[in-house]
Amino acid sequence: MASTERRRTRTALAGAAAGAVLVAVATAWPALSGTDVHIGISGWPRFPPLHANWRPGVTATSILPVLVGIAVIVLWPRIARLRWPAFLGALFAATWAWVMSLALVDGLDGLGEVFTRKGEYLYDAGRVTSIPAMLPEFVDRIPLSAPDHWWIHVAGHPPGALISFVGLDRIGISDPVAVGFVVATIGCTAVVAAAITLRLLAGEHWARRAGPWWVLAPAAVWIGVTADAAFAAVAAWGLAALAYAGVTRSRLRTAVAGLGAGLLLGFCVYLSYGLVLLGIPAVAILLLTRRLAPLAWALLGALAIAAAFTLAGFAWWEAYGVLHDRYYAGIASDRPYGYWVWANVAAWTFTVGLATWAGLPAAASALLRRPVVRDGRFALSAMVAAGLTCIVAATLSGMSKAEVERIWLPFTLWVLPAAALLPERLRRPFLVVQVVTALLIQHLLMTRW
Repeated sequence: MASTERRRTRTALAGAAAGAVLVAVATAWPALSGTDVHIGISGWPRFPPLHANWRPGVTATSILPVLVGIAVIVLWPRIARLRWPAFLGALFAATWAWVMSLALVDGLDGLGEVFTRKGEYLYDAGRVTSIPAMLPEFVDRIPLSAPDHWWIHVAGHPPGALISFVGLDRIGISDPVAVGFVVATIGCTAVVAAAITLRLLAGEHWARRAGPWWVLAPAAVWIGVTADAAFAAVAAWGLAALAYAGVTRSRLRTAVAGLGAGLLLGFCVYLSYGLVLLGIPAVAILLLTRRLAPLAWALLGALAIAAAFTLAGFAWWEAYGVLHDRYYAGIASDRPYGYWVWANVAAWTFTVGLATWAGLPAAASALLRRPVVRDGRFALSAMVAAGLTCIVAATLSGMSKAEVERIWLPFTLWVLPAAALLPERLRRPFLVVQVVTALLIQHLLMTRW
């Protein structure tokens, strides 16, 4: 037994070492090879593979994430024993506190500064006077040559993202700090949806064990400052609804949950083009639940969303082709595919931390073993594999070159539970590593998102 534990420990440490080596190589490669990989901004030393600059600094509020990180690690054994509804509430509260404490290291600007930029959704949202009038002309305004073209983030996404921010603007939430607060809070609900999903698929034990790895993920640095965090939440709730539709034996609940899953996941495809890859974890859920009944309802919901946008004047398939041309007319043509196809994974490593890499060997082992009935370890590992498959597909596509620390948040959520498979002796040390990683990113780097 002891030898098995030692072997698992060595394998986990080897996994973490592999992630660390990848990060080190990706960070050093541009300087060693003389390659300009086109990230960061001028005026400060750049820090590939992140879209960030080296700018160390400590503020009066730097103590906040330190205190939150320590509190979560110390109190987690008690949190993990709470009754399920209270556990979910604590999971959300701890995630929210961790995200907000990191954002507030830079004061209120830590939440709102991103949304003041002209290239963000908020600027273009203020220019939309009518959503029905905007949709038919949306594609025509994607190219840079268009006289009234969309700015970078609106142009780079389907109109669902813009409509969401128009909605915030119309109900009076237009202050950048308020928008940042709303987006971050919505984003933090993703962990609740993920925990519900994992409980349905793998059992409550594994959902609870995954909890601290969701909460203290270094991804929190970006969750507080990017709309992709909200996209991740919509996706997570859609997958949670699909999982519920797969396990319930009520035909009515299957229909309602399946339809809801289709509506949410269908809308995701109109939030970000890359979220079409959510079909991969959706298929994984259907295979794990061994039920096809939810599929028809989910397809119906997704098709309803697609029909609504298409009839309103926006054709997704046409827009994607125009976006591809604009993407490669800009920075994408300067960012070398030969570097980013693997360096993207190194950039993503900053969001999941080395704890996730340490858990991946155990996840692979669980998948290779023949699963027993309702094997929670296998189900958890299958969702991890689904998330990783999304990431591999995204980086191979060439439509993700840098900035994946925010873009891949909807997929990252499902890979983080790999750390739940770590041997007992490594859990607390790696939780500390996760906290320290996030603190170093926040205090040493000026991230662009």
